[in-house]
Amino acid sequence: MEGIVRRRPPEDGESYFMSMTDMMVGLLLIFIILLAYFALNLQSKTEELTGANRTRAVILSNLQRSLKEKGLQVEIDTQTGVLRLPDDVLFDKARWELNEKGQAAISKVASAMMEILPCYTASDLCKEERSPHLIDAVFVEGHTDSDAMYGTMNNYGLSVRRAETTFTMLQRNQPELNSFRNKPEDEPGSAPILGLSGYGPDRPIAQGDSEEAKKRNRRIDLRFLMTTPGEGLDTDILRRSR
Repeated sequence: MEGIVRRRPPEDGESYFMSMTDMMVGLLLIFIILLAYFALNLQSKTEELTGANRTRAVILSNLQRSLKEKGLQVEIDTQTGVLRLPDDVLFDKARWELNEKGQAAISKVASAMMEILPCYTASDLCKEERSPHLIDAVFVEGHTDSDAMYGTMNNYGLSVRRAETTFTMLQRNQPELNSFRNKPEDEPGSAPILGLSGYGPDRPIAQGDSEEAKKRNRRIDLRFLMTTPGEGLDTDILRRSR
Protein backbone atom coordinates (compact mmCIF):
# COMPACT_ATOMS: atom_id res chain seq x y z
CA MET A 1 0.00 0.00 0.00
CA GLU A 2 1.38 3.40 -1.00
CA GLY A 3 2.16 6.01 1.67
CA ILE A 4 3.22 3.52 4.33
CA VAL A 5 6.85 3.76 5.49
CA ARG A 6 8.32 0.77 7.18
CA ARG A 7 11.12 1.58 9.68
CA ARG A 8 13.99 -0.75 10.01
CA PRO A 9 14.23 -2.02 13.57
CA PRO A 10 17.44 -0.81 15.26
CA GLU A 11 20.24 -3.23 15.32
CA ASP A 12 21.55 -4.43 18.66
CA GLY A 13 24.59 -2.14 18.50
CA GLU A 14 22.51 0.95 17.91
CA SER A 15 20.16 0.09 20.80
CA TYR A 16 23.13 -0.44 23.09
CA PHE A 17 24.65 2.91 22.04
CA MET A 18 21.39 4.76 22.76
CA SER A 19 21.11 3.15 26.22
CA MET A 20 24.70 4.09 27.09
CA THR A 21 24.11 7.67 25.93
CA ASP A 22 20.99 7.98 28.08
CA MET A 23 22.86 6.58 31.07
CA MET A 24 25.81 8.97 30.60
CA VAL A 25 23.44 11.95 30.34
CA GLY A 26 21.70 10.82 33.54
CA LEU A 27 25.01 10.41 35.37
CA LEU A 28 26.13 13.85 34.18
CA LEU A 29 22.94 15.42 35.51
CA ILE A 30 23.41 13.68 38.88
CA PHE A 31 27.02 14.91 39.01
CA ILE A 32 25.92 18.50 38.26
CA ILE A 33 23.26 18.34 41.00
CA LEU A 34 25.75 16.95 43.53
CA LEU A 35 28.34 19.56 42.57
CA ALA A 36 25.79 22.35 43.04
CA TYR A 37 24.77 20.88 46.42
CA PHE A 38 28.35 20.70 47.70
CA ALA A 39 29.10 24.21 46.39
CA LEU A 40 26.08 25.63 48.24
CA ASN A 41 26.99 23.68 51.38
CA LEU A 42 30.58 24.95 51.24
CA GLN A 43 29.34 28.50 50.77
CA SER A 44 27.03 28.12 53.77
CA LYS A 45 29.83 26.77 55.98
CA THR A 46 32.19 29.51 54.82
CA GLU A 47 29.60 32.15 55.66
CA GLU A 48 29.14 30.59 59.11
CA LEU A 49 32.88 30.68 59.77
CA THR A 50 33.20 34.22 58.46
CA GLY A 51 30.25 35.32 60.57
CA ALA A 52 31.73 33.69 63.68
CA ASN A 53 35.07 35.43 63.07
CA ARG A 54 33.32 38.78 62.66
CA THR A 55 31.42 38.18 65.90
CA ARG A 56 34.66 37.35 67.69
CA ALA A 57 36.21 40.59 66.45
CA VAL A 58 33.21 42.50 67.82
CA ILE A 59 33.57 40.76 71.20
CA LEU A 60 37.27 41.64 71.42
CA SER A 61 36.69 45.26 70.35
CA ASN A 62 33.92 45.68 72.91
CA LEU A 63 36.10 44.21 75.66
CA GLN A 64 39.00 46.48 74.71
CA ARG A 65 36.74 49.54 74.75
CA SER A 66 35.17 48.58 78.09
CA LEU A 67 38.60 48.03 79.67
CA LYS A 68 39.89 51.33 78.31
CA GLU A 69 36.94 53.06 79.97
CA LYS A 70 37.93 51.30 83.20
CA GLY A 71 41.51 52.56 82.88
CA LEU A 72 43.17 49.38 81.58
CA GLN A 73 44.93 49.33 78.20
CA VAL A 74 45.05 45.92 76.47
CA GLU A 75 46.02 44.65 73.03
CA ILE A 76 43.69 42.61 70.84
CA ASP A 77 44.40 40.44 67.80
CA THR A 78 41.16 39.86 65.91
CA GLN A 79 42.80 37.39 63.51
CA THR A 80 43.81 34.94 66.25
CA GLY A 81 41.06 35.89 68.70
CA VAL A 82 43.39 37.06 71.48
CA LEU A 83 43.07 39.71 74.18
CA ARG A 84 46.57 40.31 75.54
CA LEU A 85 47.56 41.38 79.05
CA PRO A 86 51.23 42.35 79.48
CA ASP A 87 53.15 40.61 82.24
CA ASP A 88 54.32 43.79 83.95
CA VAL A 89 50.70 44.77 84.60
CA LEU A 90 50.09 41.54 86.50
CA PHE A 91 53.16 39.93 88.07
CA ASP A 92 56.48 40.74 89.64
CA LYS A 93 59.52 39.15 87.98
CA ALA A 94 59.64 35.35 88.30
CA ARG A 95 56.52 35.35 90.52
CA TRP A 96 53.12 33.82 89.82
CA GLU A 97 51.12 35.67 92.47
CA LEU A 98 49.23 38.65 91.11
CA ASN A 99 50.65 41.89 92.49
CA GLU A 100 48.36 44.68 93.72
CA LYS A 101 48.18 46.26 90.28
CA GLY A 102 47.54 42.87 88.73
CA GLN A 103 44.66 42.09 91.07
CA ALA A 104 43.02 45.40 90.13
CA ALA A 105 43.57 44.66 86.43
CA ILE A 106 42.00 41.19 86.58
CA SER A 107 39.06 42.60 88.54
CA LYS A 108 38.43 44.98 85.62
CA VAL A 109 38.78 42.16 83.06
CA ALA A 110 36.27 40.01 84.97
CA SER A 111 33.84 42.92 85.16
CA ALA A 112 34.15 43.61 81.42
CA MET A 113 33.58 39.92 80.63
CA MET A 114 30.40 39.95 82.71
CA GLU A 115 29.18 42.99 80.76
CA ILE A 116 30.00 41.73 77.26
CA LEU A 117 29.84 37.92 77.19
CA PRO A 118 26.40 36.76 78.47
CA CYS A 119 24.63 36.94 75.08
CA TYR A 120 27.57 35.21 73.36
CA THR A 121 27.18 32.14 75.60
CA ALA A 122 24.43 29.77 76.73
CA SER A 123 23.86 31.86 79.84
CA ASP A 124 20.60 32.69 81.58
CA LEU A 125 22.05 36.16 82.21
CA CYS A 126 21.48 37.25 78.61
CA LYS A 127 18.74 39.90 78.67
CA GLU A 128 18.89 40.86 74.99
CA GLU A 129 18.87 38.98 71.69
CA ARG A 130 21.40 36.16 71.79
CA SER A 131 24.08 36.07 69.11
CA PRO A 132 23.81 33.26 66.52
CA HIS A 133 27.59 32.79 66.92
CA LEU A 134 28.51 31.65 70.41
CA ILE A 135 31.80 31.30 72.27
CA ASP A 136 33.07 27.73 72.53
CA ALA A 137 35.94 28.46 74.92
CA VAL A 138 38.07 31.21 76.45
CA PHE A 139 41.53 29.94 77.36
CA VAL A 140 43.63 31.81 79.89
CA GLU A 141 47.12 31.25 78.44
CA GLY A 142 50.35 31.84 80.33
CA HIS A 143 53.55 32.76 78.43
CA THR A 144 57.11 33.54 79.54
CA ASP A 145 60.35 34.75 77.98
CA SER A 146 63.21 32.35 77.22
CA ASP A 147 65.44 33.28 80.18
CA ALA A 148 66.36 30.24 82.24
CA MET A 149 64.93 30.02 85.73
CA TYR A 150 66.75 28.63 88.74
CA GLY A 151 65.45 26.41 91.49
CA THR A 152 62.51 24.03 91.29
CA MET A 153 60.36 26.19 88.96
CA ASN A 154 60.94 26.32 85.20
CA ASN A 155 59.33 28.53 82.56
CA TYR A 156 56.61 26.00 81.76
CA GLY A 157 55.65 25.64 85.39
CA LEU A 158 55.68 29.42 85.83
CA SER A 159 53.41 29.96 82.81
CA VAL A 160 50.92 27.41 84.12
CA ARG A 161 50.92 28.85 87.64
CA ARG A 162 50.36 32.37 86.28
CA ALA A 163 47.50 31.17 84.07
CA GLU A 164 46.00 29.33 87.02
CA THR A 165 46.28 32.40 89.25
CA THR A 166 44.61 34.59 86.62
CA PHE A 167 41.90 31.99 85.99
CA THR A 168 41.14 31.71 89.71
CA MET A 169 41.08 35.49 90.21
CA LEU A 170 38.63 35.95 87.31
CA GLN A 171 36.26 33.46 88.92
CA ARG A 172 36.74 34.94 92.38
CA ASN A 173 35.89 38.44 91.18
CA GLN A 174 32.88 37.33 89.14
CA PRO A 175 31.64 33.88 90.27
CA GLU A 176 28.86 33.95 87.65
CA LEU A 177 31.50 33.56 84.94
CA ASN A 178 31.32 29.86 85.89
CA SER A 179 27.77 29.76 84.50
CA PHE A 180 28.90 30.76 81.01
CA ARG A 181 28.74 27.60 78.90
CA ASN A 182 29.20 26.83 75.21
CA LYS A 183 25.85 24.98 75.07
CA PRO A 184 22.86 24.57 77.38
CA GLU A 185 23.79 22.34 80.30
CA ASP A 186 21.45 19.51 79.26
CA GLU A 187 23.00 19.19 75.77
CA PRO A 188 25.86 16.79 74.91
CA GLY A 189 29.22 18.56 74.86
CA SER A 190 28.08 21.35 77.16
CA ALA A 191 31.01 22.77 79.16
CA PRO A 192 32.10 25.97 80.91
CA ILE A 193 33.84 28.29 78.47
CA LEU A 194 36.73 29.17 80.82
CA GLY A 195 39.88 27.05 80.66
CA LEU A 196 43.62 27.52 81.09
CA SER A 197 46.94 26.47 79.60
CA GLY A 198 50.63 27.33 79.87
CA TYR A 199 53.15 27.47 77.03
CA GLY A 200 56.34 28.70 78.69
CA PRO A 201 58.56 30.40 76.07
CA ASP A 202 57.25 28.33 73.12
CA ARG A 203 54.95 30.95 71.56
CA PRO A 204 56.83 34.25 71.44
CA ILE A 205 55.23 37.27 69.78
CA ALA A 206 58.55 39.16 69.60
CA GLN A 207 61.83 37.74 68.27
CA GLY A 208 65.29 38.34 69.74
CA ASP A 209 66.86 38.59 73.19
CA SER A 210 66.36 42.28 73.80
CA GLU A 211 64.67 43.35 77.02
CA GLU A 212 61.81 44.82 74.99
CA ALA A 213 61.24 41.49 73.20
CA LYS A 214 61.33 39.58 76.49
CA LYS A 215 58.88 42.03 78.03
CA ARG A 216 56.38 41.47 75.19
CA ASN A 217 56.71 37.70 75.40
CA ARG A 218 55.94 37.67 79.14
CA ARG A 219 52.16 37.91 79.05
CA ILE A 220 48.72 36.46 79.70
CA ASP A 221 46.54 35.88 76.65
CA LEU A 222 42.79 35.33 76.70
CA ARG A 223 42.13 33.28 73.56
CA PHE A 224 38.54 33.19 72.30
CA LEU A 225 37.34 30.21 70.28
CA MET A 226 33.94 30.24 68.58
CA THR A 227 31.58 27.36 67.87
CA THR A 228 32.24 25.87 64.43
CA PRO A 229 29.67 25.15 61.67
CA GLY A 230 27.35 22.37 62.70
CA GLU A 231 27.79 23.18 66.39
CA GLY A 232 25.50 26.23 66.46
CA LEU A 233 22.67 26.51 68.95
CA ASP A 234 19.00 26.93 68.21
CA THR A 235 18.66 30.53 69.34
CA ASP A 236 14.87 30.31 69.44
CA ILE A 237 15.13 27.51 71.99
CA LEU A 238 17.60 29.56 74.01
CA ARG A 239 15.30 32.58 73.97
CA ARG A 240 12.34 30.49 75.13
CA SER A 241 14.45 29.06 77.97
CA ARG A 242 15.12 32.48 79.51
